[in-house]
Parts: sequence; C-alpha cells; structure tokens
Amino acid sequence: MARSTARKAKTGQHISLNRYRSVWEMRADGWMNLTDDLGRLVNLARECKEFIERHARVKETLAMLEPIERFWAFPGHRLFEELTAWFEAGDLGRLNIAVHRINRMLASDTYRHKKLSLDAESEEPSEIETEEEMQAQIARPYFEVLIVDDMTREDEEALRRRVQRKQRVDDPFVWDVVVVPSFEDALIATLFNFNLQACVIRHGFPFKSEYELDLLRKFLEGLDEGIEEQPESERGPLLGQKIAQLRPELDLYLVTDVKAEEIASRLGEVFNRIFFREEDHTELYMSIMKGVSERYKTPFFTALKEYSKQPTGVFHALPLARGKSIMNSHWIQDMAQFYGLNLFMAETSATSGGLDSLLDPIGPIKVAQEYAARAFGARRTFFATNGTSTANKIVVQALVKPGDIVMVDRNCHKSHHYGMVLAGAKVAYLDSYPLNDFSMYGAVPIAQMKRTLLRFKRAGTLHKVRMVLLTNCTFDGVVYDVKRVMEECLAIKPDLIFLWDEAWFAFARFHPTYRQRTGMDSASRLRRELDSEDYRQRYDAFTASFGGADWDDEEKLVATRLMPDPDRARVRVYATQSTHKTLTSLRQGSMIHVWDQDFKDKAEEAFHEAYMTHTSTSPNYQILASLDVGRRQVELEGYELVQRQMELAMTLREWIHTHPLLKKYFQFLNVSRVVPTAYRPSGIEAYYSPESGWANMEAAWRVDEFALDPTRLTLSIGTSGIDGDTFKNKYLMDKYGIQINKTSRNTVLFMTNIGTTRSSVAYLIEVLIKIARELEERTADMSVIERRLHEKRVSSLTRELPPLPDFSHFHFAFRSVCNSGQIETPDGDIRKAFFMSYDEENCEYLNMAEVAKAISKGREVVSALFVIPYPPGFPILVPGQVISSEILEFMQALDVREIHGYRPELGFRVFSDGALQQLALQAAGEAAAAVAAAAKASVSAVVEVSTATVDEVAAAALADRPAAKK
Repeated sequence: MARSTARKAKTGQHISLNRYRSVWEMRADGWMNLTDDLGRLVNLARECKEFIERHARVKETLAMLEPIERFWAFPGHRLFEELTAWFEAGDLGRLNIAVHRINRMLASDTYRHKKLSLDAESEEPSEIETEEEMQAQIARPYFEVLIVDDMTREDEEALRRRVQRKQRVDDPFVWDVVVVPSFEDALIATLFNFNLQACVIRHGFPFKSEYELDLLRKFLEGLDEGIEEQPESERGPLLGQKIAQLRPELDLYLVTDVKAEEIASRLGEVFNRIFFREEDHTELYMSIMKGVSERYKTPFFTALKEYSKQPTGVFHALPLARGKSIMNSHWIQDMAQFYGLNLFMAETSATSGGLDSLLDPIGPIKVAQEYAARAFGARRTFFATNGTSTANKIVVQALVKPGDIVMVDRNCHKSHHYGMVLAGAKVAYLDSYPLNDFSMYGAVPIAQMKRTLLRFKRAGTLHKVRMVLLTNCTFDGVVYDVKRVMEECLAIKPDLIFLWDEAWFAFARFHPTYRQRTGMDSASRLRRELDSEDYRQRYDAFTASFGGADWDDEEKLVATRLMPDPDRARVRVYATQSTHKTLTSLRQGSMIHVWDQDFKDKAEEAFHEAYMTHTSTSPNYQILASLDVGRRQVELEGYELVQRQMELAMTLREWIHTHPLLKKYFQFLNVSRVVPTAYRPSGIEAYYSPESGWANMEAAWRVDEFALDPTRLTLSIGTSGIDGDTFKNKYLMDKYGIQINKTSRNTVLFMTNIGTTRSSVAYLIEVLIKIARELEERTADMSVIERRLHEKRVSSLTRELPPLPDFSHFHFAFRSVCNSGQIETPDGDIRKAFFMSYDEENCEYLNMAEVAKAISKGREVVSALFVIPYPPGFPILVPGQVISSEILEFMQALDVREIHGYRPELGFRVFSDGALQQLALQAAGEAAAAVAAAAKASVSAVVEVSTATVDEVAAAALADRPAAKK
C-alpha cells in the first residue's frame, strides 16, 4: 500500500509560524525548547501546575516539529514518530534522554559522522569535538540525497538499508537519504534542507503536499501553473526543471519507466543522468558520488598542496619560498610561528611542477576557472588577484575604444572613473535617485537610462554608445531588476554591452531570491527567452501596438516597458565580483564573469590583451587557491550560508524595531525609506510584518524596479545627535572594536556575511544597548544650554540636511560634438580633462568663497580633479565638470574630515579661464569641421546640418565669460 493512502491525512492541519523568521530558526528553537521542558518535566510531580503547562508545551512543540523533520535524514521522521509515541505513552525519562542527545548532535553537527545511541548507559555526544572527530568530518564530509517517490514505509527502510550496505569505509563521503512523497514536498525539501547535494526523482508521485505550513507555503507561490493536471509521467521532468531553477548546484537524476530516451533528448541539460526503471542501482549510486566529487574538486588548491610537498631547489626569485629566508634567520622566525610554515612552502613563482600560469592557463588554473564559471552561471570566468578595481579596468579596456560613449552611474566605484580615463571613453554620467534625508544615493532609474539613450539617438550618435555600467547591488543594498534593465535598453540599442559591478553581490548566485537579480542569471534567462517562440509572438504583438509616430514619442517610449527585437538583440553581459568581500577568499581575490554571446568573435583577443595589461606577472598563488576553495564552498553549502546570513540580518532588524530603548535612538531603514514609492509597484513598504512574516520579500523582489538587500543594514542614528563618522570611529571601532566601513552624515552601515555568527550579532545588540544607555544618561544630566546644543545637533542631522546635487555638466571644451555640429549629448571627454590637469600652467586653486564669488559673476568654474568626500564616498566632481552652486552648497555643508581631491589650505584645483578659452576655441573648430564634413557628405536629409560658423560657435561658447568679453 502506498504511503499516501496509509498515512494520516493532514491537509487540514494549518500551523502558523509567522513569529519565526525561518523554518531553520523554528527547528533550532523547537529542539532547544523540547530539551528544556523535558529536563524539567522528569523532575516534577505530575499533578503540579508547572508540569501541566510544560507537558502542554512539549505536545505543541512536537506537533510543530513533526512536519519539519520529514525533510531531514537526521533524526528522521521514523525516529521522530518513536519520540511522539514515547510522549503519548508517558515514557518521559526515555524521551528526555533521546531529545537531549539529538539536540546536542544537531547543535554540534556531530550527527554528520557519529551514530546516535539511545542507550542510557552509552556515552553522551559532546558539543566540543575532539581533533579526531574534526579530522573525520574533514576527511569524509556528510551530505544527504533527496528521493522523490510515494513509497511505503517498508520500501523506504529497505532503500535506506541498501544505501548503507553500498557505502564503504574508503568512500570520500558519507551520505543518507531523505524520502518525500510529492511534488510540493520535494520543492519544500529543496528549499529547506541545506544538506542536500543530489536529488533522485522517481516515477509515480502526487502533486500536493499533505501539510499546510504558512512559512513553507510562501516558497510554493506561483509554482502550480497547471502541473497538477499534468500526467504523472511528466511530473518528474517538470520537477527537475523547478529544482534546477531553485538550486542549480544540485545534481539531478531521473528514474523513469517511460520514454527515457525521449526525455534525455529534451532535458539532458537539466539532469545529470536519466535511468530507465530500477535497472542499475550501482550505477546510480556511483553517479551520485561522482557528481558530488566533481564539485568537491579544487584543481589549483590541490596542485598547490602537492607542490608544497615536493623537494625543490630554488634558484630564482622569492627568497622566502620554502620558508628558507625565514627559517635561516635569527630575527624573523616569529613570522613562521605566526603564519605557519605551509604558507611559505606553497609560495613560489614557478608555473611548472604541476602548477600553472594565470596569464596563460592550460592546467589546474584553467580547470579551476571553468569550475568557477559553472558555479556562478557564467560562460567564462577569469580570476583576478588585484581586486575588483583591476577587474573593472580589464573589462572596460577590453570593450571600450577611445571615443566610445559609456553610460556610467556617477556613484560607482572610483576604479570605473579611472578606467574611463585609461580607455579614453566619452562618459555620460547617470544620476541615481537621491535619498536626501540620509545623505546617500539609491540607483539609476530605468527611465533615465532610456531618456539618455533616446537623446543620443536624436543627436545621431547612438552608434557610439558602447556600454552601460551600473553597480548591483549598491553599497547601501539597492538591487536592480537586471533583466528588465537589459531588455529595455536593448530595445533601443540592440548591441549594447552591460557591465554589472557586483563587488558586494558575489553571494547572490547561491540563493533563489537573490539569484534572479544577478548579471549572469539574468543574461542566461534573457537569451533563452529571446530564442523562444513564445517571446517572438509577444514581440510581434508589442510592435503591432506601436504606430510609426510612437517610436519618436519619447514620453511614450519611457512610459512603456519596451521589448528588444529577438532577431537583433545580442546578450553581452559582464560581471565583476569581489569574492573576498562576501565569500571565502583572501584579500584582493576577485572574479570576472562573462556571458557574452559574441565573446569569441568580438571580444576575446582584446580581453586577453587587457587582462595581460593589468594582471601581475607574479600573481599570489595563495589568493588563487583561496578562490578555488571559496568556489567549492559555495557550490556545496552556499545556499545554507547565505540563508543564515539573511536570518541573522533579520534578527538584527527585528531587535532594533522592537527594543524600547534601541528604537528611541536607532532605526534600520526598511525598503520604503530606501526605495521611493514610484519604484515599488508591489506597494510593499517593509519586508517583514507581524501578520505575514518575511514573505513580503519574495513578492517585492519579483516585481519592484528596485529591491533592498536585507543583509545591508543601514542604521539611522540622527536622533542620537552623533554624526556617522564619529559614531563609527569613537564608539564602534575605538571603544568596542566593531568594524564597519561606510557611513553617511546620519547613518552607519552594518553588513552580515557568510561568516557572521549569532554570537557576533548578540555582541552588536549588546553594544548598541550600551551606547543607547550612555545616551540616556548623558541627556538626562544635560544643562539647559547643553540640551539646546544637543537638540541643534539632532536637528542638523535629521532636518537640516543639504540636498544631494545631481551631476551638473561637462564644460563645453570637454563635451562631444554630434554630426550636426550642435552640442546635444551629455557625454564628456574625461581623459582630456584628466591629463590636461597635469600641466600646472592650466590650473589654479580657488577656495570655496572664491568659487562662490566666481559663480556669482557668471564664470564657469571647472574642476581639474576628482573630488570625493568620504563619507558619502561618491565623486561630487570629476575632471572637466562645471562646479554648480548646488555642489558648492553641498560641499560647504559637509562636516567630514576626509575629502579626496580637495585641499582645505588651498581649495579646489580648477582649470584657469585662459586654458579653457584656448581649449574652447579648439572645440569650436572641431564643431565647424564636423558641420562642413556633414554638409560635404550631403547627409542633410538624414542629419540636420547647422550653418554655424567657427566664429558663431566660439562666440556661443565664450559668451558668458568675462575674459572673452574683454
């Protein structure tokens, strides 16, 4: 008899778990509560009030845990049913021993390499593992395999025994199985059980789960899609596709009794192997082991370890190779004691002996990069040991030629701005929406990108626009709808290249909610969509709805969600990631991911030249090895680590929101404070609510133009009267040793990562409470004058914040000239301005008062340098940019100590009027030449030809300059 007919129906059982942030937290709390309550119960008289209350709580906790434990191999639903039976029989002593030991093994992870014993006389599991136990786990890691099959209990036990018999002591891994009976249960297990590394989908199982759990049901939203009506023979392949979308790192195997060959031809990319019936258990077992082994391999790290064991004679660079210069020293042997000898045994500049060259990889580095491409969903991946600053310059130099126009978020990392200088690009800066209340910017709206592209189109220079460069996610956690941005931009310019700076977003690939907004995943989905017949039909309907005049109606184009032409659009996407910032890697370990369908034909040679230009010929092998190991980690446990990172962030948010003292002075910004209403069509103002828990996040991330990464915790501190820089240095770092690296005038940014622990979160909460108490005591003891000063500071930080200035414009001398000879486009030659500032004769210094006076008299004061206040850390000015009165006002209101490119004793370094006049005349000549060339080519029917003469253009350029009037 199948389990579905033998088990007790629970479809009516509706357990509300909204008070929990996740099922992981619920499970951990459940076992801890069981341990505490049973520990007391066994020592209480059965008729007392406390016994009755705790007995009821144990019953409730067991009912809450029962459906959750079905999705884990340990302790497993069979053992859990025994626990429930002991409770119902009143055998509380036996139950207490079992629950206590299970909880200890779950908390310490010793279940991965120890067997549970419920014998009262046996040794209890230890939370503190011995060195032998730790080495056992390192030598033979543990994982679980999901089996989807509506089998009987007897068949399930037989399957588990068969798996145990096949395992040998020399196997590289230890594994167990989790059996679920339905389509929905399989999806829930996939999202819940982070021990899973493989899934075997067998034939003949129902669609619906027997459980109705609020916290699990949110994962299944939108997944029905008529699947329940599909024949059972099709459910297996469909389930495989769904699991591949949710957790693409899992190995998938299909066991079917129909059309095995036909399914293999359709879904070979989804499943690792497809088996016909139960014809070969051994082959399936070996395939599972091989699949996990492939992800476990670290080609370069392994090669480096082997190299370190080889006896060598070093007759080249690196005196510290093999530790010789250290171990033979009388003065620096403490260095070896601190770092360990293996670090130096593996240090070399050799590219032979089993190693490889980063600049021309043909061995383990090449394979390691291929594995990284697989893990991150890229077509190609390149390692970088000089950080993402260098990775950004590599991509820009590889794809951008002098004179190409690049649309750039003005608030992007400084490496992009300097990369534009090196490449000779014409830069069109895009303004992000401002968050004036917190002195920080959000991200660039799609409407502004479309308007800018259409402006180039009107000017006849759209063909020069090469790339769009955006930061995803921003430092403050604003995340783009990446696929939508690329779709709408490609609808206007089909060959546009996209560079997504994901320096702080490398972890996003390994969680289904985050993944949908990454560059690589979006590129892959977009190309598949463009190639589909369904998309072509929708595109034809879309174009049919537009008349000829509509394509010239800018407002309509901006307001409409545009669709790219599937026959013309090319998907060319690059992403740079600071692996060391959010995943496991040594400092400066970064990756460049490529999903470019034209890479071989249009970019490969140039990319390799740029890579050679910027990559050291002596790369640090330890960094490369850490990138290799970091990739292994996220392929095998990335989902678990990212999920826990999110949970810890949510814990912090909830504490600040609910603690009566903390919320008096501090507030973590929710999505409604960081993303304006216009960019949140979901209408969701916070990802958490007491009624729906954290389910809101899933919905918002699906539809909103911008989403907020909840692991970026921007703490508003204005009501404390302390500015962000002081709070960071004086309180957090100097007093309590808490490290952060971003502030604004009235905020500080905390970030959880995959290394964050519950202890570190608890410490931060403790510190914030101490600071809040200190503020309480200080304000209580203030005199009348002190209180007025404090209130003035609070007002300055909460109500008197200067508006953030937009990018003004490039000076005429640095702006581009379109074919018509008219200055119509926003791009400027940042390289020309940058190198012009090298000549002292072209520059002068003006302090803020002098700049204000010059502006009032009509002079265009032009910056010769990048000017970057920190915080907030974005360039207020770039070379060639006109200093506006709004920018000057913002600079005057800043109270930060560190402003790169501005010298308080001298002021701004600006271009002299004489130098600009000379350059303007040169630009005017170029404009006139463009007019003449256009006229000579007889293109007046296509391009509006200006009749401006050199004198007229020059006069227009210099009309407002006092020096010119003289």
